[in-house]
Amino acid sequence: MLKVEKISFGYTSKEVLKNISFTIEKGSYIAIVGESGCGKSTLLEIIYGLLHIDQGAVFWNKQKLLGPKFHLIPGEDFMKYLPQDFDLMPYISVEENIGKHISSLDPKKLQRIKQLLKVVDMSSFLKTKVKNLSGGQKQRVAIAKVLAKEPEVLLLDEPFSHIDNFRKNKLRRSLFKHLRSKNITCIVATHDTTDALSFADEIIVLKNGRIKAKGTPEAIYNNPKSDYVGSFFNEINKIPVHEIVLNSTSKKTILCYPNELKFSQKSAIQATVISSYYKGNHYLIEAKLINTIVFFEHTTSIKEDSKICLELSKNITLP
Repeated sequence: MLKVEKISFGYTSKEVLKNISFTIEKGSYIAIVGESGCGKSTLLEIIYGLLHIDQGAVFWNKQKLLGPKFHLIPGEDFMKYLPQDFDLMPYISVEENIGKHISSLDPKKLQRIKQLLKVVDMSSFLKTKVKNLSGGQKQRVAIAKVLAKEPEVLLLDEPFSHIDNFRKNKLRRSLFKHLRSKNITCIVATHDTTDALSFADEIIVLKNGRIKAKGTPEAIYNNPKSDYVGSFFNEINKIPVHEIVLNSTSKKTILCYPNELKFSQKSAIQATVISSYYKGNHYLIEAKLINTIVFFEHTTSIKEDSKICLELSKNITLP
């Protein structure tokens, strides 16, 4: 089990992380999401042992991990960290880059390299020099490289940021299936909500260095604690109650996703259409209530300036 306990950290007097605590069981996967600059990468570097902390601690199986002040070479042997810069050697082949992390005495070395390249869908690039690869291909080789030593803990910082969308989903499924099969604990810092919702056991949402939400993907998505949390997973409507309930003087608001606000033939909630955006299997309609812009899903586009009625999904409870 990996345990992060009351970590606070700042590069200057201003703290980047503030009182961060969580635990992750062996073989589990935690996704850390949050806006740029919220401390995601810094947290991974602290866990790996690249940054020294004076407040808080990191434990692996109840043993406290010591930071860079206590190691000649920063980092932990049982842990691998993949930063956003890949850290590959450009003038040697893909095979050699991965092979450097597998013992030359391993009789199945080449077989293991080929297996890892299959995981990241790079089998045909075994002999290609890294300098001749695209950014997305380099990122996939970098993923294979950190898997080569079969670490107990894997830390990934935006691992799919350079990879084409059409290939990304297949790679995600292949990678996380491999991690499960090897019982590798994984922490991913990501902006991509598919990484979190589809594969994570738990999601941690950071804002300004603090944990704003923590829980299973289902719990975080279905009950966002704020519009900030909900906005990472979909468009989020924050609607004042007095704009949707006649004669209400309430100052409270409700949160709902576009699929929870629907077109209605007759309703007390009236709006004016601003724009329609084609999304493939539906249109996302932008409309205005009294003073609030909202988004809802519809099967067709709706003409601009149309006066329409809306209704809330039955699972939305008014305060």
